[in-house]
Amino acid sequence: MTASAETLAALSAIVGPAHLVTAAGELEKYERDWRGRYRGATLCAVRPDSADQVAAVVRYARAARIAVVPQGGNTGMSAGALPPAALANVVLCLDRMDKLREIDPAGNTITVEAGCTLAAIQQQAAAHGRLFPMALGSQGSCQIGGNISTNAGGTAVLRFGNMRDLVLGLEVVLPDGRLWSGLRALRKDNTGYDLKQLFIGAEGTLGVVTAAVLKLFPQPKGRVAAWVGLDSLQHAVELLGCLQESCGERLSSFEVMSRGQLDLVLHHIPGTRDPLKSAHPWAVLLEATDSRAGTDLADHIQDTLAGAMNAGLLQDAAVAASERQVAEFWRLRDSVSEANRNSGYSVSHDTSVPIARIPEFVQRATAALRARRSDPQVVAVGHVGDGNIHLVAIFPRAGKDATELQREADAASAEVHRIAAELGGSISAEHGIGGAKRDELKLYKDPLELGLMQGIKSLLDPGNLMNPGKLLDLPSEARLADRR
Repeated sequence: MTASAETLAALSAIVGPAHLVTAAGELEKYERDWRGRYRGATLCAVRPDSADQVAAVVRYARAARIAVVPQGGNTGMSAGALPPAALANVVLCLDRMDKLREIDPAGNTITVEAGCTLAAIQQQAAAHGRLFPMALGSQGSCQIGGNISTNAGGTAVLRFGNMRDLVLGLEVVLPDGRLWSGLRALRKDNTGYDLKQLFIGAEGTLGVVTAAVLKLFPQPKGRVAAWVGLDSLQHAVELLGCLQESCGERLSSFEVMSRGQLDLVLHHIPGTRDPLKSAHPWAVLLEATDSRAGTDLADHIQDTLAGAMNAGLLQDAAVAASERQVAEFWRLRDSVSEANRNSGYSVSHDTSVPIARIPEFVQRATAALRARRSDPQVVAVGHVGDGNIHLVAIFPRAGKDATELQREADAASAEVHRIAAELGGSISAEHGIGGAKRDELKLYKDPLELGLMQGIKSLLDPGNLMNPGKLLDLPSEARLADRR
């Protein structure tokens, strides 16, 4: 895939020669996902520094019939930001658009450009005594534009909701190059269709998010984290209910991890240790926060856990005695993806099911995976409070090429997704569909819903040039595999 001199000259004139990437070695990071699982190809990558430059790139690409692939931190799990090898395209990298435009502590809002990392937004909010609650393991490198485009979830959805709940306004470059400025900081605006919701979770297929107004919250003054050992996932679900009744909205996170998953983290991540003296089949990391300082929250959590222990719901618990220990607990949870990648060919399923059916889902899906000839190692991690459980199958790499491993992974995923759907669940809770699950989506999405989605896409992007092949089909002449 080679760009014409005319295309390169036009794009260089928009973003500047220093921000037009054409060398094969430099394009590598834009053409491959962070796990090395999927690969695409692009004519070039451009790095604009303003919404006006983004709009100019999109207008040129539309006129030249070149597809545009928005890309943030490229930390996704569903190949949603990779360029399709079958179509002439340009990668639109937003990493230079990392400015804080405004922060309003009184109104509890922050306005940021799409290239800001999640961690940078958290830090800016904290500097003004505010909290931006979205939290992900990749928060140091993922960008807010990507978080918005995938409707990211994370570990605080239980209390604060996913990205759809945290966005007040957006600025978006439409597929025809027009710039829609919907950067409103209003909590109430009942003036018709809420257009911003079209672009949240659309994975860049309807336009390029260039800036956003986000909700902030008062910085909590009290924080308690605990690591809990349990003998069953059913007890974890029951413990969640106890804590919700006892703590109400102060319970912000309730993460679960199988013993096998914890062992992988302890083995592959240096400096980690088990918070409990004995091994237990399941672990829960919970966190509660309060607007008031003092010890009453910690006492309340300890009393609730003691009552749950007397009721047989848990075997042991460690309540963090310092912020350092809180960080150690969270490092175990945040290191899961790295540990799994180092363990073999890992396939993390992003399923959600009704909370009460989580134990049944994990039991059935684990049995189905272990019954396969390939017999992968199966571990689990996830967010019990919103029903989002990541069942992870890890296949040994020895003696198998990438094609064979991917074939095994696809067959395993089909089983897991079938069971999730039978239990009233979803095949994607927070990672998006991207290109990886595009074909499977047709099996589980109502045809009427798919038709409505296609209609919206056709209305806004009739040429199918905005991140083509994600969520919906590539043009018929370009349905080629993008996998490595």
